[in-house]
Amino acid sequence: MWQYQAPLRDMQFVLEHWLQAPKAWSQTEAFDTLDLPLALQVLEEAARFCSGVLAPLNASGDRQGCRFDGGHVRTPDGFVQAYAAYVEGGWPALACAEAAGGQGLPQVLDAALQEMLYASNHGWAMYTGIAHGAYLCLKTHAPQWIQDCYLPQIVSGQTLPTMCLTEPQAGSDVGLLRCRAEPQADGSYRLTGNKLFISGGEHDLTENILHLVLARLPDAPAGSRGISLFLVPKRLDSGANALRCDGIEHKMGIKGSATCSLVFDGAQGWLIGEAHRGLAAMFVMMNSARLHVGLQGLGHTEAALQNAWGYAQERQQMRAPLRPAGAAAQAADPIHYHPAMRRTLLTLKAKSEGMRAIGYWAAHLLDQGDLQLAELLTPIIKAYFTEQGFEQASQALQVFGGYGYVAEFAIEQTLRDSRIAMIYEGSNEIQANDLLVRKVLGDEGQAFERLLSVMREEAPLASLCERLQAVVAQVRDDSIEDPEYPYRAAGEFLRLCGVALLAFAWARTARVAEQLPEPQRAEKLETARFFFAYLLPEVDQRIALIRAARAPLPFLA
Repeated sequence: MWQYQAPLRDMQFVLEHWLQAPKAWSQTEAFDTLDLPLALQVLEEAARFCSGVLAPLNASGDRQGCRFDGGHVRTPDGFVQAYAAYVEGGWPALACAEAAGGQGLPQVLDAALQEMLYASNHGWAMYTGIAHGAYLCLKTHAPQWIQDCYLPQIVSGQTLPTMCLTEPQAGSDVGLLRCRAEPQADGSYRLTGNKLFISGGEHDLTENILHLVLARLPDAPAGSRGISLFLVPKRLDSGANALRCDGIEHKMGIKGSATCSLVFDGAQGWLIGEAHRGLAAMFVMMNSARLHVGLQGLGHTEAALQNAWGYAQERQQMRAPLRPAGAAAQAADPIHYHPAMRRTLLTLKAKSEGMRAIGYWAAHLLDQGDLQLAELLTPIIKAYFTEQGFEQASQALQVFGGYGYVAEFAIEQTLRDSRIAMIYEGSNEIQANDLLVRKVLGDEGQAFERLLSVMREEAPLASLCERLQAVVAQVRDDSIEDPEYPYRAAGEFLRLCGVALLAFAWARTARVAEQLPEPQRAEKLETARFFFAYLLPEVDQRIALIRAARAPLPFLA
């Protein structure tokens, strides 16, 4: 049986001790009425919803999947009712401005909510996952009449948005898209073209769906600089719009999420932002989405840890070489006594708790208006966290042995569901290029130097920061003669940054854990010692691989 309970104690540790968020809230006008007890009450209610409503639908939603019939999509049994409960609980409004009908709470609380949603039911959470990013996009770039009309619908949960980028011939390279937008006399536009891989492009959770669509105007220049963004509702005041779903994908995972192909056949829409500058408007939504996708990796890691730990306590196999003090001698021991399993479970724990601190930190930076550091962290969180979500789910499956490969224990679903997060919202390879080429080398290392200065506040990291600084200098120097070198090294550089951020998380944890009561203090310090002894040496491997990438890659025949 697959189980999930939100890790509320660790969430409180991150908010109260690691981030000292209540102190920051008291000094921020937008949040000065929020205190820790209220924040914890919000998280407790979210945990109750996720464990009581969403988690029981996870396996059944995977088995049943979505059904497509005549242009209409039916989500798995229970999904509609779960969404109604989500709306009734006010969760769509959590981090939205009060002026738009929201609750005005910090994004760091929304980050905790997102972790819980994805950990408990990734397929269901795909329908709601883009909503906050769409809200930010319209709030920043839409004409006032669109904000007045549609923002309250998103905030209340009355309607759900989508993000329509991909076309059959245009995936990561959006400059190749062909969808057309023709201006009309009334100021609207008519959109014609095909989009695919649209999460929630059609469903039965809400009557209306708001599609945010990238398309080209007649006078658009070629490439990505000729793209505009449009809002295209499924339904207009006059009735159905001229668009339809002509199929859903049959996928490896997240089967409860309808991944749709959409056809726009002269559908009416309205320009969002400036003409030919659609990517700038869309990236407001995508940056939010990428942080949320990173939290999917965290959610999968936490769920994998909980289920592997539960199984390892029950499963008995062979006698362990060493038992904990006071354990009774017996013919077979719980497998969590065995060194290989202890190492796997401790790795899951160290990765999950470390990523939680860093992921919530990025959201907290957004609350504090520190966009420079938040934007630097975003590609690392998106790519490194999702890679870990898949890798740690695989390691957790190993704890189950052969049982992990069968559907009864559901860790195989976690493995399948986690894999997509490495691909969508900008593949992890694109995130790596964005980090090293644009955000580190591109601004002459200013944001990266700020990150290192924060990390140096933890005394044990001084040497690590010097090594990171030296790596960036070496890549910058070598790229002068070999412009492709940063692209060959980018993936390993991002992984290096991921490990370094976990080191920062655990160095700060070890320092602030001294004020915790037992046994939480000892638990945190033990996990920190494990991280620095067993996981930090990966830094040496990543630096060696970055240097090895100096060798040119041959072209395959």
